[in-house]
Amino acid sequence: MKNKFTILGCGSSLGSPWINNYWGKLKKNNPKNIRSRCCAHIQYNGISILIDTSPDIKSQMQFNKIKQVDAIVYTHEHADQTVGIFEMRPFFWINKKKIPVYGNSRTIKALKQKYTFCFMARHGYQPIMHASVVKNSFKIKKKNKSIKLNCFDVQHGLIKAYGYEFNKIAYISDCNKIFNKSKKYLKNLNYLIIDCLRKNKHPSHFNYDDAMNFIKLVKPKKAILTNLHIDLDYFKLKKKLPKNIIPAYDGLSFNF
Repeated sequence: MKNKFTILGCGSSLGSPWINNYWGKLKKNNPKNIRSRCCAHIQYNGISILIDTSPDIKSQMQFNKIKQVDAIVYTHEHADQTVGIFEMRPFFWINKKKIPVYGNSRTIKALKQKYTFCFMARHGYQPIMHASVVKNSFKIKKKNKSIKLNCFDVQHGLIKAYGYEFNKIAYISDCNKIFNKSKKYLKNLNYLIIDCLRKNKHPSHFNYDDAMNFIKLVKPKKAILTNLHIDLDYFKLKKKLPKNIIPAYDGLSFNF
């Protein structure tokens, strides 16, 4: 099996179209403008890792034919990144062991408070997950295989979220500032997946200009814009971007 990274969802917190079928400035009914909430998947040496569990995680995984989860890494605790957590129960049953979950201290604390049943026995139900606070770098192992991930702080509005880097691939779905100390993980990247919410400035996300300026700064070989709001049409974006930068769409994948 090839090592593969998949964008499961590339939409902002309400996805597109919105629940009331509002499309904003997007060309209607074009598949690449239909966006579920931000989430990603790493397949590496037989290890299956989710980055976040969006509200749309069930359909995302079914669409991409992902049938196994060995671990979950969380960028932060916001609802559009976490509320699909309860969908993970079948993987606990299949694996016959708790699913390891990783994140910063704030995220892990919030997950345990909001989704207590996942981590502690409740009303006869067994916990399905084991949570670990991680800093800097850590390994996820399965049998005799492992993958090393680097995690680093980014500012996301009022909180600090995590970005992740592994094998010269970095994923930063939610940020409005990337600290100088975090930039050491972002040198010589093959792929940078980066927050690009909308055209205008936003207090907790990169807008288009922010994303483009950061890409110019760190110079990845390829960049993918994600967390796209309803004012950024896929085809209009693609037309004006240089060849090494592309807008994400649900199901976009690449081998590494």
